[in-house]
Order: sequence, then structure tokens, then C-alpha cells
Amino acid sequence: MINFLRNTWQQLSLYLPVVLMSLLAFGTYWLVRSTPQPLPTDAPAPPRHEADYFLRKFSVKTFDDAGHLKSEVMGTDARHFPDTDTLEIDFVRIRSFGAGGHLTTATAKRAVTNADASEVELFGDAHVVREALVDAAGNSQPRGEFRGEFLHAFLKTERIKSHKPVELIRGNDSFTADSLDFDNVERVLQLKGRVKGTLLPGAIR
Repeated sequence: MINFLRNTWQQLSLYLPVVLMSLLAFGTYWLVRSTPQPLPTDAPAPPRHEADYFLRKFSVKTFDDAGHLKSEVMGTDARHFPDTDTLEIDFVRIRSFGAGGHLTTATAKRAVTNADASEVELFGDAHVVREALVDAAGNSQPRGEFRGEFLHAFLKTERIKSHKPVELIRGNDSFTADSLDFDNVERVLQLKGRVKGTLLPGAIR
């Protein structure tokens, strides 16, 4: 009897590791099946066009690496939108100094500017003035003045565009058109639509 039990136990002990491994595998499978699935993570919401700070009766200046004034932006109220990194300004006035210190000023009832005020959209009584200058080639350029309900000014590259009616005064000459694309660096002026102009003799060109 003792020998029978001993033999039986020896035979069972041969299969015991297999049985234990089977039980462990089943337990692991059951645990995985019973574990709650992680909740799906919501995709990050797109940034909303909401102001993160406000300014009132302000003046903001930017300077170049040498400490020279590049631009100054003033207004009665302003709102900064982080999703576009733009500043929306009421009753804006901007002074910008281009290459060689050439001054351009801009005013409007409302404006939207980028971070460094090098690109400005002007809405309502938009007015941009580029003062008379002598360029690097020694050529004199008369005072230029732009008026309209909308002007898009690229102050760093000295370009002004508009898809709405505009008035341009250059020295003693004046023009009106339905749209405008003026590149002061390339000295190219494109007027489209109903274009009218007045050229006076003796005007500085």
C-alpha cells in the first residue's frame, strides 16, 4: 500500500508543474479579460479664438538687436489671441521704421497685427503714410499716402495691398482704384478696377 501511494505520488509530481503552469496561464488570461479597459482619451480640443489678455490706453515698442526702435503700436483697447498670436486693436496708431530708418505710420479704427507688428490689417478709415525718403541708390521718393476702408500693410517689406477701393497720393499725383498692390522695394504699383489718376507736371518722381 505504501509503495502504491509512493508510486502514485511520484507519477502525479511529474505532471504537477504542467498543471500549475496551466492554472497560472488560465489565471493570467482571466485577469486580463476581467481588467476594465482604459477609457478612450479625448482628442485635445482645438484652440479657441479667445483673448488671453487685454490692454487699455497702451503703447508697445519693439527694438532691433542694436537697440534701435523698430515699431511702436498704440491704441485705446487691445485683445491678444494666443491661437493666432495676433493683437486686435481699437483706434490704432503704428509707427514703423524700415531699412535705413524710413518711417511709415498707419492709423485705423481697428487693426489686427502679428507678434512684431510687421504685418497689419487695417479696418475703417485706414490710412498709411510713408514719408519722403532717399533710397540706397540715391533716388528721391516722394511722400506716399494710402487711404481706404481696408488696407493690408507689410511694413517690413514695404508693401501695401487692398481688395477694396483705395486712394493713393504720391507727391503731387493722386490715384483711385478698386484694388491696390504696391511694392515700394520693387517700385511696382498695380491698380485694378475703375482706375482714375491725376498727374501734375513737375511732380517729384
